[in-house]
Amino acid sequence: MSAADGPAKLGPVEEGFMSDTQNGGATSGATWRNNPSASASAQQAFDPWLQPELFRGVLTKRFFAFLIDLVILAIPVVLGVIFITLFGVVTLGFGWFLFWLVSPLSVVWALIYYGASLGGPHGATVGMRMMDIEMRTWTGERPSFILGAVHAVLYWVSVSFLTPFVLLVGLFNGRRRLLHDIVLGTVFINSNVRAPVVRTTRV
Repeated sequence: MSAADGPAKLGPVEEGFMSDTQNGGATSGATWRNNPSASASAQQAFDPWLQPELFRGVLTKRFFAFLIDLVILAIPVVLGVIFITLFGVVTLGFGWFLFWLVSPLSVVWALIYYGASLGGPHGATVGMRMMDIEMRTWTGERPSFILGAVHAVLYWVSVSFLTPFVLLVGLFNGRRRLLHDIVLGTVFINSNVRAPVVRTTRV
């Protein structure tokens, strides 16, 4: 075909492809202009603007869940202290040397509790399940055991060094994430709201 014959005609498939490309480009461009963070949030599983029900009341629920979990964590520690006290009386004070084990065993117990519960099939501690919330990763996966344990450690570290006022961070973002949530890439959502589950790679 010579240049004099004019531009070549496109077949129906090629015309459809060109039309879809042009329309798609216009649509994506309009979307980006209307929502500059659309491209950045494309890989995020939960959008607080499109799914506000996922985050409604999450901070309040987390507070009460935390209190419930504290009670659960304290029960075996209190029982252990009572046992050591009575054992010390029976052994004329020798059993009281076991008191030094209370602190390290309490830490181990807390790590196992948070790691196993957050890393379990529900992605939530007992208190969180009672309050109908659960933890997910930024991309929608359920957390692993290690992530659950590290999440608890980082929470106590942030509160200890930055004071409890650091929890106010949750009031200034749509997903109600706290500082340690942002660092670890986790998010808490309402369990009673349907949300996509991404297969988790266990560590």
